[in-house]
Amino acid sequence: MSEWKLKRFWKEVATQPEAGGYAVVLDGRAVKTPAKTALVLPNQTLAQKVAQEWRAVAEEIDPRQMPYTRSANAALDKVAQQHAEVAGLIAAYAETDLLCYRADSPQALARRQAQAWDDKLRWAHETYALVLKVSTGVMPVAQDAASLSRALELCKAMSPFALTAFHDLVSLSGSFVLGLRAVAGVDAPENLWNTSRIDETWQEEQWGVDEEAAEMAALKKSQFAHAYAFYHASVAG
Repeated sequence: MSEWKLKRFWKEVATQPEAGGYAVVLDGRAVKTPAKTALVLPNQTLAQKVAQEWRAVAEEIDPRQMPYTRSANAALDKVAQQHAEVAGLIAAYAETDLLCYRADSPQALARRQAQAWDDKLRWAHETYALVLKVSTGVMPVAQDAASLSRALELCKAMSPFALTAFHDLVSLSGSFVLGLRAVAGVDAPENLWNTSRIDETWQEEQWGVDEEAAEMAALKKSQFAHAYAFYHASVAG
């Protein structure tokens, strides 16, 4: 990733049509990924997001301030090169989806989980024909092979850019179903994040906030929000 060490050398940032999408160009020179792949975005919306990050560079390139560029690089250099493997990795989350594992006590927590999660599982069934079984306590539940095949099918159908975002949405929340709701746009990212944090919120209410854990959660929440925004930019018309 040697180009991250470069200081700003360009004056103008623009986007231009390329075969398969749009490129970001610096003084007429197309940006490339760390692996020297042409950074071609699937649509103008995402290209403009990436271009804006390059416009915002003051002196030295800092990838921490360029999340759209980082995600686009990952989509092209990593996910596009091993799409089937990444799809399988994400689909495996359906085997242990957060929403399928419920507390058997205390009852107040069990009720809170049911109120927040039951309708999400019904929605996945009705919208995506994805049926997942629920378990209580610590015992794992074996999901039907047809359900796991359906999860894999959904992942394989995504573009490398969409799959990059979906990976983060699912892994950060611990839920394949919440990831699906994110890409479907039926919930705001903050609502989805809070839905994934019911157990942690309960513990905080009982024992107080752990500052280190709260700081880590805040970072993950911002990453989840970015993944949500990146996905919807990648599929914009």
